[in-house]
Amino acid sequence: MTNNKKLLFLAILSTFCWLQLTEVAGATISCDIPATPLELELLRDNDQLAQRGIITADTISQRSINIPSLWWAREQIDPYRDRLVINWLAYPEEKRIDLIVNRQLWSLLDYLNRYRFLHQFGTVARGYEYNLRVFNQQQECLATYTCDYTMDTPGCQIKLDSDLDG
Repeated sequence: MTNNKKLLFLAILSTFCWLQLTEVAGATISCDIPATPLELELLRDNDQLAQRGIITADTISQRSINIPSLWWAREQIDPYRDRLVINWLAYPEEKRIDLIVNRQLWSLLDYLNRYRFLHQFGTVARGYEYNLRVFNQQQECLATYTCDYTMDTPGCQIKLDSDLDG
């Protein structure tokens, strides 16, 4: 094994341990943080978004940066150059982000790249003390990145179905 592969293996292994990884192989991911379905219809209702204070990829503030801010993360993380992530719904009251990804492009990612994508977006969400759920356009839950923010050092879990083809 080359040094680069050994370093990559050790980095991945330590990340798994640090996050207390929970893999759910061959099962449907439960997106129950809270037990609310993806509200995809909100992306067509600007009045409802504004009333509830929900932030999307299309939300623009003329006064300041929207929190949570995912635009830079999207530019940096999306392996398909801004085509994998279709949109998101960020719920400031619930401290939750529902990320919507392109089903076909998600299915092209292998397990390790799905994990990397989820970990990187989850780290951004954790920086704002948000939990993250990942869905496709068919409203199927693909993955979650959840943290317990009641502790001094948040304990986080990743749930990613390695067998799910999106």
